[in-house]
Amino acid sequence: MPRIVLLHDAADAAGRPDSSDTLLEAQAIATALATLGYETATLPVGLDLAALKRSLREIAPHAVFNLVESIEGQGRLLNLVPTLLESLGVPFTGCSAHAVATTSNKVEAKKLLRQAEIATPAVLGQPGDGPWIVKSVFEHASLGLDDTSVVKEPAAAARILEARRAEFGGDWFAERYVPGRELNVAIIASPTGPRVLPVAELKFEGYPEDKPAIISYAAKWDVDSFEYRHTVRSFDVEPELAARAERLALACWDLFALDGYARVDYRVDASGCLFVLEVNANPCLSPDAGFAAALERSGIGYGDAIGWLIEDARRRAHGRAA
Repeated sequence: MPRIVLLHDAADAAGRPDSSDTLLEAQAIATALATLGYETATLPVGLDLAALKRSLREIAPHAVFNLVESIEGQGRLLNLVPTLLESLGVPFTGCSAHAVATTSNKVEAKKLLRQAEIATPAVLGQPGDGPWIVKSVFEHASLGLDDTSVVKEPAAAARILEARRAEFGGDWFAERYVPGRELNVAIIASPTGPRVLPVAELKFEGYPEDKPAIISYAAKWDVDSFEYRHTVRSFDVEPELAARAERLALACWDLFALDGYARVDYRVDASGCLFVLEVNANPCLSPDAGFAAALERSGIGYGDAIGWLIEDARRRAHGRAA
């Protein structure tokens, strides 16, 4: 029976809700793989990559399902695992090391988007007025995002930047906050090529006028919070807007040479202009997350999608070896 190794950050078990959710994701994927006839093994990944290398050589997996979103809680290191897997010639799901590196640094990714003439909010220090929103450069899952992240003046943004560095460590930046709607588009490598899944909108229902309409950390992870209960996913996006979002998502897929599966996040301003916020080369595949919801909306079974990703991993590995 072919064996699939599932990799995740060793820090996930003791981490925040966004980290521990990866363990639930791994369980769901392992169940799907078992149904498809695969044996699975799950390996936590730390900074000892030599130990990981030894384990992979001993197991000799059919493929690796790469669920590493950070190493020991540091998002800026997540490209190390695909780099190692490429050096070993091991088939793995998701994007290449290069694509992971270029998309995980949000500031550098925005530079590439602007060079490709794809609209993205300006970074503090570039021409343009606020308001501004403070974000982590490398971390995912809306870490540090709350109502205080949105400010009107550059000086206030600078204070929040310092506060976030003190609390969470790492690198932070501020970009122009785009009032309006929030959309995202998931893409999966199907047997016939990249397939765009139905465009999702995250609606801010009942938010007070003075409350920033953002996908905050609470909106994603605090099930008892107002934000979590009042941020609702919908697939009823106007056809014309959805079509433009789909085209832009495919443009980002090509620009960053994405593989396997990915998600592009947008804000839409009052005039209908789409701004790319982030290109996520390793989105969550938990059954209750947005990617799985988009699969269900499109009529693709969760297990079928997991199988596609293994097939894509094997196909790409054979292409690299040729």
